[in-house]
Amino acid sequence: MAKRTFDSAGFFAAIDAQRQAKGKTWKQVAADAGISASTLTRMSQGRRPDVDGLASLLSWSGLDADDFIRDETEEHEEPETLARISTYLRADPRLSNESAHAIEQIISVAYDQMARGTDDGTATRVQNRGERPRA
Repeated sequence: MAKRTFDSAGFFAAIDAQRQAKGKTWKQVAADAGISASTLTRMSQGRRPDVDGLASLLSWSGLDADDFIRDETEEHEEPETLARISTYLRADPRLSNESAHAIEQIISVAYDQMARGTDDGTATRVQNRGERPRA
């Protein structure tokens, strides 16, 4: 049987992107989604939301839970990360084709640099400058 996990860090990052796109504070997200601000704080610390909190955040954000389910045992073909990003950028009605292409190029350069890693084979790490999302 395949072992599946929920990518809570990816989900939190997607919630943060939705929050920023909507121009909301974390406190407003909590109020709009009908959850406690402490749920968002716990998620920012790497913990998973409870089932009701997850359902509320999915509803608020319009995200699909299936996008955050990871299968750790089965081998199957996944689209490349940059292909996924490109699809989303080109589907965004706020972006012209030229703008989507420009963003793709920026992301591609950064992705290649980060995915390449270092000489010792470890992935390149981005320094967190102490900026943490707050509810």
